[in-house]
Amino acid sequence: MDLQLTEKRVLVTGGTRGIGFAIVEAFLDEGAIVGYCARDADSVTKTQEALAGRGRAVGSVVDVGDGEALAAWVESSAAAFGGIDCVVANVSALAIPDTEENWQQSLNVDLMHTVRLARAAMPHLERSDAPSIIAISSVSGRESDFASGPYGTAKTAIVGYIHGLAMQLADKGIRANTVSPGNTYFEGGVWASIETGDPGLFETAMSLNPTGHMGTPREVAAPVVFLASPVASRISGTNLVVDGALTRGIQL
Repeated sequence: MDLQLTEKRVLVTGGTRGIGFAIVEAFLDEGAIVGYCARDADSVTKTQEALAGRGRAVGSVVDVGDGEALAAWVESSAAAFGGIDCVVANVSALAIPDTEENWQQSLNVDLMHTVRLARAAMPHLERSDAPSIIAISSVSGRESDFASGPYGTAKTAIVGYIHGLAMQLADKGIRANTVSPGNTYFEGGVWASIETGDPGLFETAMSLNPTGHMGTPREVAAPVVFLASPVASRISGTNLVVDGALTRGIQL
């Protein structure tokens, strides 16, 4: 299937590792032009090297918790690419323990970076012929689990924000959707850390997966790219759960 993403201009936050990196790769494979960012300069450099020859990808060092820096990145990317067709808010602080600092981190990084990214990109999306906003939430935002608290609450808020945005922007032709991954395993990721640091929790999480294994970043990236594409032109306001039947609640 041709997803009609050739030469579409996409921005992805947190594009140097895990799900974010897989999303960048998947867009490039569809012929899109991709700008991605991360806080760590070394990670951006290494990612740029890893993507060499894959397509047009431009990495930038940006702390998405800094609203001005995030907006400046959006503007400079739009100028370099000649516009923006899609933004993917992927970064999470992964601040799970119930502390004051983690509440502030989760709300500023997970939620407000999503809000600020959408706001900054809006003038450019309004000029696109295939505008789309994607936010990465989590199954922890859909039902209570061990990550309820700062992380889970911020992820729930993201789903609500994006759903409202979809309704508000429908008459402009701008689509907005959320993707909520279940347990996603990759080297250097949170579940790899839990596997060694808290094997009991890891074993419990594994036992809850009906497939018998956790997902991979590529398995999350594919539906993200589909939802972002013009092929999904009638899908807006949805929360697509990508969890291998992990969660038990029925979405009505």
